[in-house]
Amino acid sequence: MSELCLDETDNLNIHSLITIDMVNYEALKASVAKNGEVMVRLDTGEKIELHIHNVKFEDTTKEIVVDAGTETYWIGADRVSYYWIHKEGFGKE
Repeated sequence: MSELCLDETDNLNIHSLITIDMVNYEALKASVAKNGEVMVRLDTGEKIELHIHNVKFEDTTKEIVVDAGTETYWIGADRVSYYWIHKEGFGKE
């Protein structure tokens, strides 16, 4: 997404806008790549575990595609409320 605007010298500049959804999408994508496993909570309260071997990130639509074996989920990045790294031996209290 881009925005055209005039600066103080009346020169036309193009500024790229980065939305919160885009930042969350990129951060989540990087976290899965780095950690191999990430837990997400959707805006509905549902928790989904993402594994590097069963998740694909669609950069053009900013969707997260999860192959859960018998079902496939398409999740818009704007639906992810937050995410965390799931580590063995640590519990969320």
